[in-house]
Amino acid sequence: MANRLSQIATRTGDNGTTGLGDNTRVSKNSLRVHAMGDVDELNSQIGVLLCEEMQPDVRELLVEVQHQLFNLGGELSIPGFELLKPEAVALLDAALEKYNARLPRLAEFILPAGSRAASLAHVCRTVARRAERAVVALDQAETLKESPRQYLNRLSDLLFVLSRVLNRNRPDGKGGDDVYWKSERLARTDTE
Repeated sequence: MANRLSQIATRTGDNGTTGLGDNTRVSKNSLRVHAMGDVDELNSQIGVLLCEEMQPDVRELLVEVQHQLFNLGGELSIPGFELLKPEAVALLDAALEKYNARLPRLAEFILPAGSRAASLAHVCRTVARRAERAVVALDQAETLKESPRQYLNRLSDLLFVLSRVLNRNRPDGKGGDDVYWKSERLARTDTE
């Protein structure tokens, strides 16, 4: 495989622009660059999450997600190009169904807490939501394919579900639970 990056410090961005995959230059503050950056940050956060101990099937899924996010970043970097396929969205749908089926129904809102791995999955979820908002904003300015928006939407849902899975499958063997929000309204209802 040929080297795709031969030089990192090009100094071509010193004027506040960056090059896209089609060799056009745009402002580093453009909607497209914001979307690319949020997707890159999400991929990096998932890399941090992968430093934690977790069950092998969850790890394998998250590694696949990283590859698909790289495809998404590539697609965003080349206007009009498609790298993220609908099959990637279907994989997330299947994973959502699989992992949701193993979890108890939620009785209340949960806090982004519990084990370190679960908490990191929540951080990834929030970054996925931000990346989704950036892609939606870009899509309102320039027409995009459906898959990027759908993928980020499903992925944020999956990361929420995986946070619950990670809380229950801790490396120490002590199964945990969700950390529930203590709602004042519900507390009053329970005592009345």
